Amino acid sequence: MEAELAALAASGATALVGAMVTESWGQARTRVARFLARRGRSGEPEGEPEDEAGEAGEASQASQALEEGRAQLVAARDADDEGTVAGIEADWRLRLGQLLAREPQAAEELRQLLADLGAAPGAGVAVIRGGVQYGAFQNSQIHGGITYNVQPPAPPEAVPDEVPALRVRFVNREVELARMDRAVARLGGDSAHVDVLVLRGTPGVGKTATATRWAHQSRERFPQGQLYVDFAERRGERGGGDVSAAVEKCLRSLGVKDPYMPRSLEERISLFRTRSAGRRILLVLDDVNEPAQVRALVPQGPGSAVIVTSNGTLGELTVDGARPLPLDPLDTHSALRILADRCDEEAVAAEPQAARRLVELCGGLPVALHVVASRLLTDERLTMARLADELSDEARRLTAMSLGSPGSEGSVSAVFDSAYRPLAADAARFYRRLGWLPCRTFDAGTAAVATGTDTSTAESTLAVLVNASLLTTTGDDRRFRFHDLVRLHAREHASVEEPAGTQRAIVERVITHYLALTAFADRKIRADRLRIAELDELLARGTDPFAAAGAPDPLDWLNAERDNILAVLREGHAVGLHTQVWQLAEAFTVLFLHNRVLPDWRESLELGVAAASASDELVPAAEARLRALLSRPLMDLGELEAARSQLEEAVACAEVSGRRDLLASVMEFYGRYWDRVDPSRAVEIYQRALDLSTEAGQVRGAAIASLFLGSAQDAAGNSDEALVTLRHAHEALSAGESAGTSAGESAGAEPDLRMAARALLAIGRAHDHLGQTEEAVAALGEAARVLRERKATHYEAEALLELAAIAERPGGDRAVSRTRLRGYLSRALRIHEDGGSPRVEELRERLRRVEDPEGTGA
Repeated sequence: MEAELAALAASGATALVGAMVTESWGQARTRVARFLARRGRSGEPEGEPEDEAGEAGEASQASQALEEGRAQLVAARDADDEGTVAGIEADWRLRLGQLLAREPQAAEELRQLLADLGAAPGAGVAVIRGGVQYGAFQNSQIHGGITYNVQPPAPPEAVPDEVPALRVRFVNREVELARMDRAVARLGGDSAHVDVLVLRGTPGVGKTATATRWAHQSRERFPQGQLYVDFAERRGERGGGDVSAAVEKCLRSLGVKDPYMPRSLEERISLFRTRSAGRRILLVLDDVNEPAQVRALVPQGPGSAVIVTSNGTLGELTVDGARPLPLDPLDTHSALRILADRCDEEAVAAEPQAARRLVELCGGLPVALHVVASRLLTDERLTMARLADELSDEARRLTAMSLGSPGSEGSVSAVFDSAYRPLAADAARFYRRLGWLPCRTFDAGTAAVATGTDTSTAESTLAVLVNASLLTTTGDDRRFRFHDLVRLHAREHASVEEPAGTQRAIVERVITHYLALTAFADRKIRADRLRIAELDELLARGTDPFAAAGAPDPLDWLNAERDNILAVLREGHAVGLHTQVWQLAEAFTVLFLHNRVLPDWRESLELGVAAASASDELVPAAEARLRALLSRPLMDLGELEAARSQLEEAVACAEVSGRRDLLASVMEFYGRYWDRVDPSRAVEIYQRALDLSTEAGQVRGAAIASLFLGSAQDAAGNSDEALVTLRHAHEALSAGESAGTSAGESAGAEPDLRMAARALLAIGRAHDHLGQTEEAVAALGEAARVLRERKATHYEAEALLELAAIAERPGGDRAVSRTRLRGYLSRALRIHEDGGSPRVEELRERLRRVEDPEGTGA
């Protein structure tokens, strides 16, 4: 209750300050003044007659106070005094908080008042759903006339609602759905715990559909939303799905942004529990194969639930209280209901014996029944009797239906074959080749690349395969995916029916396609970053999809395609496409410089290093670059010795390459290792990086090396020397005199105001370490201002907290008023709240001490 009232006070203060500078403030002021006056008199003894004249007088006083606050606010805004603006808002938050603490029943009236003013708490707050929709670019060409589709991200949703839609009408499973209803606490009932249900059974038995159906009809039970994780999409050659990446996905759905994403799995699980506390949410965990994947994602909020689907039993989870719910194959009556629903009851009634034979041959598996129905619906000449005869031939069925029970997949194999055999020759070839596409999901452009067709042909053929239930669509029907068993079926036929070398040719086309797209995205983010791969000729064959009007953000696209690019890297490495693998790994790393998904970053660079080392064309520069980049995720994962080993190899390769700019970059990475081990040694390494950049004529590269060198000098206790170095870095970055490169940073003629402001932040710290408070405050204040303008809010918060620390300590900045101090802390707190930072409670407590220094709780 206390947290809810505090949130309402914060929302009210924000809305009030916003309303003060609108044209409708006059009318709003009258209503707010009456609310404050009325609630200000709520402490009078019950039973006393109302004093209308007294209330009117208090309303007048409140109105005058509001107008005075507005005048201060306008003056502060005109002077660009963000600290005072934030302080005024903090004062109103404190006043509203005190009012609500005295009289909690005023909360509803305040909510209504804010709603009437068009600023209800929660209005305009949205959670962006993961993923990017595709299809906006229909005519761009990259490789051999092949087209690709890219589209901007989907619009934000107010509450997470991630469970995919069902593609066909759901019938049957009434008993299982009722059991799920009974097993999960209803809203308003007993909700002191979290229910975990495990739906298990043979692949194709309908586990995902049942979980999806129950989730859709139970939305009202989970007012804070529904999250969805498909572990099959996160399962590479390592076997089990990446638990850490799954927890990261859920944290993003709950509002945690990149700067505050914990690095270790343990920290992510802890933050997930914190973020889910007080929320009643549903998690659907699809295709789980390890108990640890579930244990990491049990939410903290009472009344929440977790629905798990798995081919295995996951019996260890029952020790934790999970309830198993086995799904058996459908009985004949239930299977006939599916057939009648898809094909019409009259058709089933016309051939009752054949219909029964069909459901028997399908083995009670819904996926097989839907394929059969598609055959009957798309071929008017095909009867149920003829189809049943086709399915009776077991010779061409898959040998294993279940991943864990050999031989249990036979009947479904017959269904897939019965859908495959009637395909026209071109469609059948398309289907077989598509089975070798490494991607879990794909669009028509990627399918065209894989199959050696054009986009128009690919789109029409994909529609044929969807109609035959050999493919399913996702999202807005512009992306497609194979069921795992169907993919196996396609590959098995391709191995027999396609010429030798076809698989390698398909993978080569697909990796070239993704290399071009990733390189375009990389260059859009940083046009002149240090790169080893020479891709100008490749890119000249295509049109940059990120340069068009309305193009998607390249980082959004890279993040949405992350799993696919990793899968392509794995497959490319497996078939020996070494040059393309290391080139793609190098371009792909730009995503992780902004979005640190450490396991994926590490794997992609390990594949790149292995490919560069194995390449017939020895490219020591590529190996140096990739090994240096690999040190970053290794250090972030705490594997310092492994990082050092990679860096020492990188230094040797860079020296062999003869490129001074590359060696300077590698030495800068090496300095970051020594930052963590020995700051004095880091100074030596950064100095060498600076010297190499200067010798190579890389002015901006030298400026960035100077920034890191100065920071290391300051950390080593040489703050006077650090100031000289940092001022040089600040001047060079502000001027942007000429191109340079450094450790993944951009280089160019334009000033880099963001990095210049980071240098100014380091200058402020150095002044503070020297006891030069006035100079420190000036530098930190200017750094905070520029960083805010450049939308570098994480570093802005660092500057603000440095300013607040100076003001709070004895002998600090006496010129800082209490209002301005509240402004520093309020703004920093808001930044950390927006990013889901684990420091939020610490900063709230710090702000409370400033607002109530006597600890009265008033």
